[in-house]
Amino acid sequence: MGDSRGWGGGWGNNVIGVSVVVVGAGLAGLACAVELAAAGVPVRVLERAGSVGGRMASGTIEGRPVDIGAAYFTVRDAEFAEVVARWRTAGLARPWTSELAVLGDGSRGRSPGPVRWAAPHGLRSLVAELAAGLTLELQHEVRHVGPGPVVDGAGADVVVLAMPDPQALRLVEPASPAVAELTGRDWRPVVTVVAGWRSREWPEMNAAFVNDHPVLSLIADDGDRRGDGAPVLVAHTTADVARAHDAQPRGAVEPVLGAIRELLDLHTQPAWTHAHRWRYAAPTADRDRPFHLGDDGIALAGDGWGSARVETAWRSGTLLGRAVAARLGGGRTE
Repeated sequence: MGDSRGWGGGWGNNVIGVSVVVVGAGLAGLACAVELAAAGVPVRVLERAGSVGGRMASGTIEGRPVDIGAAYFTVRDAEFAEVVARWRTAGLARPWTSELAVLGDGSRGRSPGPVRWAAPHGLRSLVAELAAGLTLELQHEVRHVGPGPVVDGAGADVVVLAMPDPQALRLVEPASPAVAELTGRDWRPVVTVVAGWRSREWPEMNAAFVNDHPVLSLIADDGDRRGDGAPVLVAHTTADVARAHDAQPRGAVEPVLGAIRELLDLHTQPAWTHAHRWRYAAPTADRDRPFHLGDDGIALAGDGWGSARVETAWRSGTLLGRAVAARLGGGRTE
């Protein structure tokens, strides 16, 4: 480690010192890159999509941002609270609710809990704030991470794969030590259905957990969540429904609308709908470690390292960034 390695004629040919490539510009990947950059470690972030965010995605639908991935986030970690305070001061995040409805079996209840936070401009705006000032390449699909480590044949000192296990598993070689870390857990899929009405016709609510339902697991009032009052609902399906409609996510729209009408006693059709598939929405089991950093220079991070929360993704990436910086000769660890 410590030599300067070229990267397709880019910065790697000009910088003397170590280099890190982060694959995945979701919250974990960018939190990792922020820590590395702060420690003076050259870091490059590669993202196959056309925007940052990962599962904190916010799609622009009918002219407004809609959160189609994570529904909200909570704050437990003191350091993450400092980041959230910065977002709040900038107008990017706001406390939303500490109590969600519970629907199911013809009944309605309430579920108190920690404050759930939302983002007026969509959760993606929070990830974009972290990305400011980083070396980031969008629409750059990585196909292979091999020993060395190398990314599509180009060398680095450390490669961070910040993505769900099944996606990372497709990139590494079968003999890689990372394979043992990436196998053995199932991941739940979700189809997110967004529906917009001409006017608000449902009982007042912010969001609702849906218990023991064959179609839905959660419904969120996106106008309440966003703070603009738009008559838009966002529903997350069960894993079984997502699997049944994996090839054609729009096939989930009708059963989801039927379930919404039943649960919220709606009698009108929405003016428009949108469906988005998440094949790897969340792991079925937690991990007791915040990240993996192998001796081969391949590292793993994300909300699958801990319990599946937004905060977990930030903490996983942040702690990994510090560990990588310490390994490469700078930074700090906990």
